[in-house]
Amino acid sequence: MDKLLITGGNRLSGDITISGAKNAALPILCAGLLTSDTVQLSNVPHLQDINTMLKLLKQMGLRVEQDDDRLALNGADISSCEAPYELVKTMRASILVLGPLVARFGEARVSLPGGCAIGSRPVDQHIKGLQAMGAEITIEAGYIHAKAKRLKGTRIVTDMITVTGTENLLMAATLADGETVLENAAREPEVTDLANLLVAMGAKIDGIGTDRLVIQGVDKLHGASHEVIADRIETGTFLCAVAAVGGDVTLRKTRSDILDVALDKLREVGAILTTGSDWIRVQMAARPKAVSFRTTEYPGFPTDMQAQFMALNCLAEGSARVTETIFENRFMHVQELNRLGASIDIDGHTAIVQGVEKLVGAPVMATDLRASASLVIAALAAQGETLVDRIYHLDRGYDRMEVKLSAVGANIQRVK
Repeated sequence: MDKLLITGGNRLSGDITISGAKNAALPILCAGLLTSDTVQLSNVPHLQDINTMLKLLKQMGLRVEQDDDRLALNGADISSCEAPYELVKTMRASILVLGPLVARFGEARVSLPGGCAIGSRPVDQHIKGLQAMGAEITIEAGYIHAKAKRLKGTRIVTDMITVTGTENLLMAATLADGETVLENAAREPEVTDLANLLVAMGAKIDGIGTDRLVIQGVDKLHGASHEVIADRIETGTFLCAVAAVGGDVTLRKTRSDILDVALDKLREVGAILTTGSDWIRVQMAARPKAVSFRTTEYPGFPTDMQAQFMALNCLAEGSARVTETIFENRFMHVQELNRLGASIDIDGHTAIVQGVEKLVGAPVMATDLRASASLVIAALAAQGETLVDRIYHLDRGYDRMEVKLSAVGANIQRVK
């Protein structure tokens, strides 16, 4: 099993190119099931989760041609409407095939999902929404079995804001009979990116980027070309790394307009940020200042940046309160950060971080995707060597992180 060996203390300097967003690419790949025409995609990141999704889609009969970060998807010969447990158990986003399959083929059999152990993340909102659109759904032997001759447009109000739920119901509604209104829809940039692709494929969607999506169903969708948006979480992770260790780094092929809250917090930390249309420059020369925050749905502070900012707070001047409101198990990195010398106490859904002047390298273990990133940031700033185990979590969501960090001066290498 691969590990990362990191010797801390190096300032970072140079350029990093940001990859396409994992959380946009995964639903966009599933949109290939909605048409028999070819969907051309670019800026698709090289990630384990992408490989898992492609394996699942190929098993269903989707034809995939791949050339570096470019993909051509063709759904003319879909032969199976089943997503088996063996593939779904490793990645929760597999549930995103449910809506497209029911909408286009009238049936789907999808295993209940697995993925990161950061919280329950129930799929009941997906099921309730499809039932409201007329699907008959049973859950048997660990599988969701959905049937509908043709989905019917309706008004759906979800109990909670759910990103994958919004994406699944949005894709299903594009081929439904009549008008569907999704109230309390997720507003994340990745949802907007999916909606923009669907419009390019011939879908009729109003309210893109708001919490109320209105979809007029069409009889069929056609092919389109689309570039996946930049990964705002990868961007934020590298910004936190520079803020933790100091340096001067420019991030290329990214966007600042979908990271407003995180950028504001980085300025509070003491980072100097300069932005352009597709780049962000971060300069850091002093010890970071502690910042408190509370995670919430977009456009609030993203839960996927909580662990990285906590790593930054470990080294900061002062103390901070970090409150997690999205996932109940998302403090699993705390005990690992404390192994490096951090001073963090947990009180319910809040972590109290007392900044220390230095961290010291030690063996640590990644517990989930974003926790892995927080350990890398802490290790880059720690004195001595840190060995980060279980980095398969990291490979699920970061495209060759150690290569990108090495190029700007980090002492980091992948070891067997």
